[in-house]
Amino acid sequence: MPDSLTAPHVLEYPYTRSTGEVIGRFFTGLKERRILGARTTEGHVLVPPQEYDPETGAELSDLIEVGETGVVTTWTWIAEPRPKHLLQKPFAFALVKLDGADTAMLHMVDTGDPSVMHTGMRVRVRWASDLIGDITDIACFEPEVA
Repeated sequence: MPDSLTAPHVLEYPYTRSTGEVIGRFFTGLKERRILGARTTEGHVLVPPQEYDPETGAELSDLIEVGETGVVTTWTWIAEPRPKHLLQKPFAFALVKLDGADTAMLHMVDTGDPSVMHTGMRVRVRWASDLIGDITDIACFEPEVA
């Protein structure tokens, strides 16, 4: 049987997206250690903010600050982080509903042990040491100490 021909192939989807006014203000807020959400005409607060109300399609521009603490609504444990994960130790991906928000945002929670994680647990933002105006300004969430 003849030898097979092989060639390396990298599958990726590089793209660039402009942030626009709403997401731009959200990222600027993160650089200032503030988390902003968009208020809908019905008074719901979406975090991260969206440019348009998902229920009505109305343009959203009223941003308000929400808390740095919140509650885990659901989560999954990552026992073996992949090379591109920002935490290179076991952690959880979780949906975190911040105080003052009506929606949850996806981020990492650093507990060090899956037995500590649970739905309903209170968490707090751990800010990155160098803030650049990006979602990684939130290094991760960690359990809130009472």
